[in-house]
Amino acid sequence: MAEASAATERVPETVERPGPEVLERLHRIWRTEPGLLGVVATVDHKIIGIRYLVTAFAFLIAGGLEALAIRLQLAGPDRALMSPQAYNQLFTMHGVTMMFLYSFPVLSGFSNYLWPLMLGSRDMAFPRLNALSYWIFLASGLFLYASFFVGQAPDDGWFNYVPYASKTYNAGPNIDWYLLGLIFLGISTTVGSVNFVVTLMRTRAPGMSVNRLPILVWGTMTASVANLFAVPAVSLACLLLWLDRQFGTSIFDPKDGGPPLLWQHLFWMFGHPWVYALVLPAMGIVSDALPTFCRRPLVGYTLVALGTVATMIFGFGVWVHHMFATGVPDLALSFLSAASIVIAVPSAVAVFAWIATIATGRPVLTTAFLFFAGFVLLFVIGGVSGFMTGSVPVDWQLTDTYFVVAHIHYVLVGINVFPVIGGLYYWFPKFTGRMLGERLGRWNFWTMFVGFNLGFFPMHITGLMGMPRRIYTYGPEMGWTTLNLVTTLGSFLFAFGVLLFVVNVALSLTRGRVAGANPWDAASLEWSIPSPPPPYNFAVLPTVASRHPLWEDRLDADEHTDRSRLDRGLLLDQGRETIATTVLDAEPDVILKMPGDSQAPFWLTVALSVLFVALLVHAWWIAGAGLLGTLSAILIWLWPETGLGQREAAPHGVPAHG
Repeated sequence: MAEASAATERVPETVERPGPEVLERLHRIWRTEPGLLGVVATVDHKIIGIRYLVTAFAFLIAGGLEALAIRLQLAGPDRALMSPQAYNQLFTMHGVTMMFLYSFPVLSGFSNYLWPLMLGSRDMAFPRLNALSYWIFLASGLFLYASFFVGQAPDDGWFNYVPYASKTYNAGPNIDWYLLGLIFLGISTTVGSVNFVVTLMRTRAPGMSVNRLPILVWGTMTASVANLFAVPAVSLACLLLWLDRQFGTSIFDPKDGGPPLLWQHLFWMFGHPWVYALVLPAMGIVSDALPTFCRRPLVGYTLVALGTVATMIFGFGVWVHHMFATGVPDLALSFLSAASIVIAVPSAVAVFAWIATIATGRPVLTTAFLFFAGFVLLFVIGGVSGFMTGSVPVDWQLTDTYFVVAHIHYVLVGINVFPVIGGLYYWFPKFTGRMLGERLGRWNFWTMFVGFNLGFFPMHITGLMGMPRRIYTYGPEMGWTTLNLVTTLGSFLFAFGVLLFVVNVALSLTRGRVAGANPWDAASLEWSIPSPPPPYNFAVLPTVASRHPLWEDRLDADEHTDRSRLDRGLLLDQGRETIATTVLDAEPDVILKMPGDSQAPFWLTVALSVLFVALLVHAWWIAGAGLLGTLSAILIWLWPETGLGQREAAPHGVPAHG
C-alpha cells in the first residue's frame, strides 16, 4: 500500500525565502482542483481534517439530541414520552454515536490537520489512505443512522451484550445494523491508524527527533498503535455474532455450548483501550496548547510522554474490570483490580504536570485557557470515580448503576469535549485565518461548565441511591425524582452552551478578527506559516533544533546554541515531494514523491457501501457485485503509476540534525 515513492537522482535545492514565482509553482503543484472533482478527489490533509471535524461535530449534535430526548423521558417518574422500544434505540444510538462517530473521529480531525504542520512535513505518509479513512467514516455513520428511517436502529446498548443481541431474543435487523456498521467503521479506524503510525515514523522535518515531538503527536500515535491491536477484537466479535444470527453458528449461543461471556471478553479487549484512545489525544491537545497561555513550556515533558505510552500499555491489561460482577476467579480479580488502580499513576503524572505548568507560568485567561483549566478539574473527578470502580467490592456495589453513567460521561464528555472545544478556540485561527469571539466564548465556557456539572454530577448520587442504568422509567417512591430533574435541566443548559459555540463559529467565519500567522505567540511549527496554511504547508522544509522552535530566543539566550531554521531548507518543488527521515533521530533519509488527488478512495468507499447494504438485506448477488467492485477499486488504486518511487540514498546537501 506504499504510496510514497522516489524522485529522480538530482540534488535537492536548498533555498532561503523562495520568491513569488516559486511559491506560485508550489501552489499549482499542491492545490486541490475546484468543483465537484476536487471535492471527491482531494487528498489534502487539511481539507480532510476539516471534514473530519465538521462531520464528527454533526454527529455530536445528533448524539446530543438523542441524549436530550432520553433526559426528557427520565425527568420525572412514570413518564411515557416514547415507547420502551424507541427508548432502547435512542440510548443505544446515543452511545454508539458518542463512542464511535464523535469522540475518536473528532480527534482524528485535529491530528489529520495538524500533524504535518507540527512535524514540518507537506502531507501525511499515505494521502489516499487518509481520504479513504474519511469517506468510510462518513459512509459507516450514514449506514448506522439509516436504521432510524426504517425504525430498526440498534437497541442493545453500545456494548451490544449477548444473549439479548442473539437472534433468539432480538430477531429483527436492529443488531445487524450495529454489527455491520461497526465492521465498516473499523476499516476506517484501522487504515487511519496505519497512516498515523507511518507518518510519525517517516515524514518528520530534519531534527524532529522523538524527544521533540508534541504531546498531541504522542497521544495520537499511542492511540493509533493501540487501535491496530484493539479494533480487530471487536470486528471479529461482530463478524462472529453476525454469523450466529445469519447462519445459525453457535459461537455465543449457550444452547449449543457457546459462552455468552466470550462476547464481553472480546468487546472489552477492544472497549477499554478504545476509551483511552478517546482520551489520550485530547490530553495531548491540552499538553500542547495550555503552555502557550501559561507563557512557559510544559512541566515534565518526558514524564508526560512516557505516561501517555504507559497508560495505553496498562489499558490492554485491565479490560476485565468491566466484568468483575460476572464470576471472574478471585486470583484474577486481585491482579486485574491492582492493574486498574495502578493505571491511575501515569494519568496523575499528567495532572500534576498541568497544574505545575499553570502554577509556575503566567496564565493568560483566554477562553481556550478556561476550557483547558476546566478540563483538569473534570479529569480529576472522572479519574477518581474510575479509580473507585477498580476496587472489586466497590465495583460490585456500583456496577450497572447511574454512578457508572456519571463516570463515563465525565471521562468521555468532560475529558474529550472540553479539550476539543478548547482546541478549536486555540487552532481556529490556523484553520480559518480568523479568531473566535472571546466575549461569546466566555459565555460558551461557563454555560457548558455549569451545565455539565449540574447535569452529570447528580448521577453519582442517584447511582449510590441504587438507580439502575438503562431503565426506561421509575416510580415516584424511589426518591430519584428531584435529582433526575436537576440532571435534565443541567443537560439542557450544557446543550445551550454547545449551541453558543456553534453560533460563535458561524459569526466568526465571516466577522471574526483576522488572525496573523501566530496570534497566540505559540512555540510550535504550525504557527510559523500563514493562517490558514497554503496547500503546500511549508515553502521550504524546516530544520528543527528544539521542542519549541519559535521560543528558542527567549528560552535560551546563548547565541552559540543551535537554532531551528524555518526560512532556509529544502525546496522540493519538482512535483509533490516531501522528505522522509529516520525513525528516532529524524535524520534526512529519502525524498518522497507523493500521489496527487485521486477518486479511487471515494469509489472504493461506494463499492464497500454496496457490499455492506447488500449483506444487511441478504441480497447475496448484489453483495457479490459489491465485493467485485471493491476488489476492482483496490486493483485500480494499486496499479503502478509513472513517477512514483523513492530515492535509495540520503539526499545530498541535506544537513543531518539529531
